[in-house]
Amino acid sequence: MEKRKKPKFNIGDTVVITIYGTVGKVTDVKWLDGLHVYEINKSEGLYLETSLQMLSEYDGKLLDKEQIDIEYKYFFGDLVQVKGYGSDLFKVVGFRTEIWRYKEDAWEDVIYELSRIKDGEWLEAGEEELTLVADSDSADTFIQKLGLLFSANKEVKPSVNLEKPHQPRAGEKEELRKIHQKRMTIDNLLDLYNDYRILYKWFKDDEYAHVMRVILRKLSMLVNNDGKSHV
Repeated sequence: MEKRKKPKFNIGDTVVITIYGTVGKVTDVKWLDGLHVYEINKSEGLYLETSLQMLSEYDGKLLDKEQIDIEYKYFFGDLVQVKGYGSDLFKVVGFRTEIWRYKEDAWEDVIYELSRIKDGEWLEAGEEELTLVADSDSADTFIQKLGLLFSANKEVKPSVNLEKPHQPRAGEKEELRKIHQKRMTIDNLLDLYNDYRILYKWFKDDEYAHVMRVILRKLSMLVNNDGKSHV
């Protein structure tokens, strides 16, 4: 059985990758095909002993630290849609930058961490997969309007006249409350329709056009469900 020689470098040693002139720490030592190979900074690549040198012994030129300016398109609280998830809405809850460097190539990936509005499902997506629906300042207002639409879309049985002959005042109050609630619902649906009209104008997405048609149908039902409009 071949006797292993002692590795030249140990975990925790600060070394220079001489082919790049970059500095890192040894995070693992492996024995492959009779040779010691080294993992640096927990990277996927492995390095031979011949490509490494202790920092204290290195007399070559070290590369200057790289300065990277990352421009983030989305921020905490922004409301977005994700490619492949239809009209589902997600809120940005975090983001990070993954920096990739190779001998012949280099790039940075911005990854956004998202929470789906309807059920809180967690998702990661790249910047190119996202479309802004509402920024963080207006996201909550937009969600409230959307909630009104979902509530209004639930079919409600025709109301039965519950007014009791001996309680006319209570019945009138209830009718006035219903009229007021109906007006508020119509106003909010009109606001939501205008929001989606702007989104459709910007992005030409059929999902937005579909929601606009749903809103119009619901408005028609609200205005005509009792044969007359209270607005």
